[in-house]
Amino acid sequence: MARLLADRPADTLTIGDMARQLGHSHGAVRNAALTLVRRGEADQGGTGQPEFRANARTAAAAQTAVISPPGTHAPRAQAATARTTIPAAATARQTGPILRAGGQLYHPRELADLPDVEALNRLRDADVPVLLYGPPGTGKTSLVEAAFPDLLTVAGDGDTTVGDLIGEYTQDDAGGYVFQYGPLVTAMTEGRALLIDDATLISPKVLAALYPAMDGRRQIQVKAHKGETIKAEPGFYVVAGHNPGVHGAVLTEALSSRFSVQIQIGTDYDLALALRIDARVVRVARHLSHQVELGELGWAPQLRELLSYQKTEAVLGTKAALANLVGIAPVEDRDAVADAVIKAVGLKEIRPLTLGKQLPATAARQPPGSTGSAHRGRSR
Repeated sequence: MARLLADRPADTLTIGDMARQLGHSHGAVRNAALTLVRRGEADQGGTGQPEFRANARTAAAAQTAVISPPGTHAPRAQAATARTTIPAAATARQTGPILRAGGQLYHPRELADLPDVEALNRLRDADVPVLLYGPPGTGKTSLVEAAFPDLLTVAGDGDTTVGDLIGEYTQDDAGGYVFQYGPLVTAMTEGRALLIDDATLISPKVLAALYPAMDGRRQIQVKAHKGETIKAEPGFYVVAGHNPGVHGAVLTEALSSRFSVQIQIGTDYDLALALRIDARVVRVARHLSHQVELGELGWAPQLRELLSYQKTEAVLGTKAALANLVGIAPVEDRDAVADAVIKAVGLKEIRPLTLGKQLPATAARQPPGSTGSAHRGRSR
């Protein structure tokens, strides 16, 4: 890979570009590219899909690199061979924080004795689709974004159509109509990962358009565009997210059977403590989560809510942040959440964050840049 970049010093290459030229899987290319970046032997850019280019140290790194000519081996077969000949302990383990495309850090967690991002990349190399399930806000999307920098995402809901997946005709600037391919077709033709987020909110009839791309056929027919046949390039991979218990979320047998590996995702409360979130609030979240597991409660704060609590506390103070934490709980669970917070922090009572009485007129602030007081001074 270093030699490929060094030979094209003026070009920026995506993971898909390099995978096609080297004949390796996207997961292997991604790991090698990030290794070069960490060593300072290549530069990474791109606001969405990551792009890589050579720097002053790439040529030296390329002196020991060996590149197999494209087409000399099957990427998937090589990945399987590598897994059977290289002990797991000898493979690179990404345990430190990973910078996601949006600039946020993801902290890997353990999955099957591997860092979760590494486990997902191995599953991708083996063409084993994964379904991630758990409450909203537990980090399902964050994990997938950290594992696959070439990711495309479909945000599913009850209004998602086949056109949202495959594509549809749109009007161009000249007033004519052109067919705009959807994320499924883009992921297939570019050999990229595709996340179907909240997949169980999408109509089963719509999801059926995805299934031929995931089975042995690895192709779909675009009936709306002249019956065109789209074939999946190596590296194409589907992962889905499911929020059990969310209204309208239905995990059908047809959908479940397409995902050979299904991984439960919960909040990492130890990570919440490491991120310096108020330990009392983390204890409350743990307690409420246990009640949810027992079926005694329907909601508990997840990492997303705990991070929001931390930000609110920094801006409005602890009391307001606690009140907001109670207020965002579903109405039917709000009293239980309030009781847990009261016991943890020693308050007499706590209510959802609400507006109070009107401030006295003397306390009203002048708008920024106002000159009202200066004018009054001159009139006197």
